[in-house]
Amino acid sequence: MAKTKELSKDTRNKIVDLHQAGKTESAIGKQLGLTKSTVGANIRKWKAYKTTDNLPRSGAPRKISPRGVKMITRTVSKNPRTTRGDLVNDLQRAGTKVTKPTNSNTLRRQGLKSCSARRVPLLKPVHVQACLKFAREHLDDPEEDWENVIWSDETKIELFGKNSTRRVWRTKNAELHPKNTIPTVKHGGGNIMLWGCFSTKGPGQLIHVKERMNGAMYCEILSENLLPSTRALKMKRGWVFQHDNDPKHTARATKEWLRKKHFKVLEWPSQSPDLNPIENLWRELKVRVAQRQPQNITALEEICMEEWAKIPATVCENLVKTYRKRLTRVISNKGYITKY
Repeated sequence: MAKTKELSKDTRNKIVDLHQAGKTESAIGKQLGLTKSTVGANIRKWKAYKTTDNLPRSGAPRKISPRGVKMITRTVSKNPRTTRGDLVNDLQRAGTKVTKPTNSNTLRRQGLKSCSARRVPLLKPVHVQACLKFAREHLDDPEEDWENVIWSDETKIELFGKNSTRRVWRTKNAELHPKNTIPTVKHGGGNIMLWGCFSTKGPGQLIHVKERMNGAMYCEILSENLLPSTRALKMKRGWVFQHDNDPKHTARATKEWLRKKHFKVLEWPSQSPDLNPIENLWRELKVRVAQRQPQNITALEEICMEEWAKIPATVCENLVKTYRKRLTRVISNKGYITKY
């Protein structure tokens, strides 16, 4: 049966007025061009609720019962990789036939949304426990201690690829116009490896690592860039150096060089990038570089250096000031990878 057009509020009010004037449902229908059943329904509604306004509508009943909702919520909570098809089959075995979108909508109302799984370092239980131990041990360290740390790391920046992802405004069927595309080549078109450091006072030196790095080269990088950075950033006496447990960082030559220089090194758990605030700084740099859209490796290196120097000291200061929150987040996540 075709859906009928809803009566306007004025028409509904006229029906009530004519009814109160003593006219019959048939007479009202003829006068207003409505069927007797429509007039009767409106009069009965007015008598029951004393209004001609639309009443709240409950809508169609949920396809999945409260028990079914609990079942699929429990399933995806235990195994987040469960597919919508698996849930359809589970409910069908329980006597409820629904579609995949119905499952998605139901879980969304429970605060669960299907997302792409993030790629993170493979963590063994020993890594998780070490990360958690570090966060707990340093949770109550005063902010001044973190202000005396110089953070360091390496990162790779690709010429083309995921680092260059951008959104564009375009018209329909204009997706392939050169203005609306990002050029890509096989294997990313090349990349550069960078080493950098920073403290609460701002970015330190940034260099392009042009060869495969080993312990000896790493010591050379520290000698030529770490000490100048500490002087430029006016680090206080007794400053602490942070680097991760990459093999070249823990090589015998590196440990010996650091010992001879009498550098105090922050003990660091393996596989814990979310503990290092320089990860946020790398992301900031990559966004800035992507916006410049370098077209060759030489331009990529130049732009990296320019944009690194432009990062405000306030960004670095905020990363260090909020370090306690970072540790709290790691503890609440039981040592597993969190958002940087």
